[in-house]
Amino acid sequence: MADNFFTTDISRQVWDTKYRWRDGDTIHDRTIEDTWRRIARALAAVEKDPTVWEDRFYDILKGFRFLPGGRIQAGAGTGRRVTLFNCFVMGTIEDSLDSIFDSLKQGALTMQQGGGVGYDFSTLRPTGLPAKSVGAIASGPVSFMRIWDAMCATLLSTGARRGAMMATLRCDHPDIEAFIDAKRERGALRHFNLSVLVSDAFMQAVRQDQDWALVFPAEDIAGSGEIVERNWSGRRGPVPCRVLRHVRARALWERILRATYEYAEPGVLFIDRINRLNNLWYREHIGATNPCGELPLPPYGACDLGSVNLVAFVRDPFTDKARLDFDGLRATVTTAVRLMDNVIDASQFPLTQQAEQARGSRRIGLGLTGLADTLILLGLHYAEEPARRFAAETMRAICHAAYAASIELAREKGAFPFFERDKYLSGEFVRHLPPELREDIARHGIRNSHLTAIAPTGTISLLANNISSGLEPVYDFCFTRRLLDRDGRYAEYEIKDDVFRRWRLQHKDGPLPRAFVNTHQLEPAAHLAMQAALQPYVDNSVSKTINVPRDFPFAGFKDIYDRAYDLDLKGCTTFRPNPVTGAVLSAVGTDAAHCCTIEREAD
Repeated sequence: MADNFFTTDISRQVWDTKYRWRDGDTIHDRTIEDTWRRIARALAAVEKDPTVWEDRFYDILKGFRFLPGGRIQAGAGTGRRVTLFNCFVMGTIEDSLDSIFDSLKQGALTMQQGGGVGYDFSTLRPTGLPAKSVGAIASGPVSFMRIWDAMCATLLSTGARRGAMMATLRCDHPDIEAFIDAKRERGALRHFNLSVLVSDAFMQAVRQDQDWALVFPAEDIAGSGEIVERNWSGRRGPVPCRVLRHVRARALWERILRATYEYAEPGVLFIDRINRLNNLWYREHIGATNPCGELPLPPYGACDLGSVNLVAFVRDPFTDKARLDFDGLRATVTTAVRLMDNVIDASQFPLTQQAEQARGSRRIGLGLTGLADTLILLGLHYAEEPARRFAAETMRAICHAAYAASIELAREKGAFPFFERDKYLSGEFVRHLPPELREDIARHGIRNSHLTAIAPTGTISLLANNISSGLEPVYDFCFTRRLLDRDGRYAEYEIKDDVFRRWRLQHKDGPLPRAFVNTHQLEPAAHLAMQAALQPYVDNSVSKTINVPRDFPFAGFKDIYDRAYDLDLKGCTTFRPNPVTGAVLSAVGTDAAHCCTIEREAD
């Protein structure tokens, strides 16, 4: 029975409301085992020997050892007209009214089928400038973002799955200040996450306290004046851009950070680093990510996500012999890569362009979850160096096993269509793989352009009996959480972290061991250090929220982002409780306005 696998009521409720297959009053998944069997059968159907692979896929799903992304769990094998991909970056928004509303329609169709969406709004003319063709005055990117926000709200009112959106804007776009301040008002753009595309040149200007030019492609606006060359969103190579005004780089940087401090938006994406480390650097220019930031994607790129549950591989927990079963972990990764690769062939796509992009790159994002709980089971303190070494060793094992599995798939099924051997092997991330993997790629190719990502696995980790999410610390060991029920009403649950619950089963009272550390007990530096420990083994990116106490001084807060840049991270997101967005886990009865609450997050 399903009850044999659930230790908490909320986990059973998550399964019942989000992932259980039912048609009206007809229930197809009687138990969670039926759900696992449905997923395994659907994804094995594309194989030459589906029976063998169905059993192998089922084995890694059983007991929550491997957690596919939420869209896979909800949609695979149901026959519904839905996508199995969690999120998409949409196509380039051309600077015309026709293109803007075509892009809006594409986003609506994608969200209707269950996908979150990301957009780079940098292609839209700044506020107040006339168009060359019709002379109309531009209202600016933020004004059009409000239309997207209304579209999303309308879809939600029809009962469509809750989803998130990401909006990005270049740090040299003339409307950057309006973008930074766009969510200052409570409830504004509440269906969006916002991130500024921060370039290396901007960071250099900040540190040297220089002026910073705000520009736009010259061919799209009338006027005269200074021209500079910039790589611009939606364009191939550098284009002439007209300088519209200058600001002090350091003042603009502080404005970004002040907004983030006061209402948790926008985050920052170090976009030059993202493009430099992209395995498909030779054919893509990236300007946006999926809603939670772990998948930087080209236009029409898609998120094929899944996470290995590290807790399931701990042996002899809470003892001096506690250890991780690395052999079992690698074997699970090998099968998971095949399962996720099959998602690309089994899924429907809202748009043909999305199908072409997914099948051309065969990009997947395999990550981990339950890291903080695993550290506690092993007696390691999240903020200390032994924990970071262990986390890095674990992510390295996942990464290298995933690449090895993808190479074997290429031998059997062929390399991804966009593969160009010499260019791929010269990529910065690929150059740092072990020599034997690089040699095998040269001989056999590789099935998937990208293999690893660390997603915010809030919902699927709650499904797996409330293990800790992704690489995040345990938020708290006991708390009350609201969950949206199938009837549209909220139910309240008293929940406990899985490892805390297991410890208390063995030890009814007494103090907790020092490894039991939660978010509130950690300095922001500990969050950054853990993200930095894992990033070298993640070819996509890492979704990480650095929780900051309400009384944390702004001077210290600013340093977080400088350190993130110096630690070679691809992006940084912080959350400090504030009057605009509330808290990460709001008290019962409050209105949580932050975009990626558990009811709307993209996993």
